Amino acid sequence: MAWSKLKQHLESFLSPALYGRVEYLSSSYRYLPDKAGLCYIAVDKKNVLNMSDTLIRWYQTELEIKNDSDIQIPINDDDIEAVRKDTKGSVPEDRLKVIARSRKLSEYAKELLSAQSSLSKSNFIVIANKFLSISIEESIESNDILLNILALVDRRVGKKRILNMTEKMKLKHPIVQYFFELRLSTL
Repeated sequence: MAWSKLKQHLESFLSPALYGRVEYLSSSYRYLPDKAGLCYIAVDKKNVLNMSDTLIRWYQTELEIKNDSDIQIPINDDDIEAVRKDTKGSVPEDRLKVIARSRKLSEYAKELLSAQSSLSKSNFIVIANKFLSISIEESIESNDILLNILALVDRRVGKKRILNMTEKMKLKHPIVQYFFELRLSTL
């Protein structure tokens, strides 16, 4: 699908409150075939998501994610029990929670790094086409950053669903959280 047609389809799904505020932009170099073009998602005329970099916190290493105090990972009894089982009960109770949190943070960091490593113009076009062909539920539940963003600004996601997603959004990439906050501000 041509970029202009794809852009038109994506913008037709924008929430009415975000229409005119969120824009999909693309640049390409007609006479420089070896130079890749770029895609942007702009909010209020500012490029918020450049497919190769963002103005939002962009993680380079797993350690940066683990040390980020803004990331809140919920730990449940099953996680603590799994650590207890793996260590065969040789670890003191107060350390079990620390180990369980560290494990979940490592898992989260790997998912986050793999998700943000795949952002490029060609990937944006592929993901945008996928978004147009799958259900909104699949887009919301996906681990893909772009699918999450496109779903959050979609008019098919209503107020009740947005409000019910608050806990899930704490585990998403900061750029997804940014678009979630943007959508919340329009309710």
